[in-house]
Amino acid sequence: MSDFGMSGDELEQMYQEVILEASKHPHGRESFAPNAAEESSGEAAANTTVRAAHEYCTPGESHQFNPTCGDEATVHVEVSDDEPHTIKRLVWDGHGCSISQASLSVMVDLVDGKTVDEAMHLEQVFHQLMESRGAGLQSESLEDELGDAVVFQGVSKYPMRIKCALLGWEGLKDSVAKALAAKN
Repeated sequence: MSDFGMSGDELEQMYQEVILEASKHPHGRESFAPNAAEESSGEAAANTTVRAAHEYCTPGESHQFNPTCGDEATVHVEVSDDEPHTIKRLVWDGHGCSISQASLSVMVDLVDGKTVDEAMHLEQVFHQLMESRGAGLQSESLEDELGDAVVFQGVSKYPMRIKCALLGWEGLKDSVAKALAAKN
């Protein structure tokens, strides 16, 4: 990863600031998911109906939970019915640490409005970044594709925090799969 002419400590501080800012002012966050206690009892799941806000879209929704730290997120996506399938709306609800909340926020900024293929490519690249264990990606073009999401390179050094960063991305992948399956 390029160092922008900064020392390692300066870069780490910049990354932490970006993550804290994204977690304090999250993008795409809405209150729509049932209370987690109700969800686990099954009551909420039986009473929840997912609807698309866009007329020619199919919705998909996925609830993700990280039992290690208690982070949870419900990701709601609306995928266009026309080809190429495009993410017309991406929102989430949940709570957790600053890393999970910031990752969700950055993910929304990065993939909302993209085609499903583009979004799934970015999800794979983000996974590669998380698997790098702090080394980053070997391709500057892939880093450029991730935009602000490259700040999570520092998170990838800490195995216990990787799940926090991936929580929303797993929800994205699952909710898109559900939306596409519902089209058939």
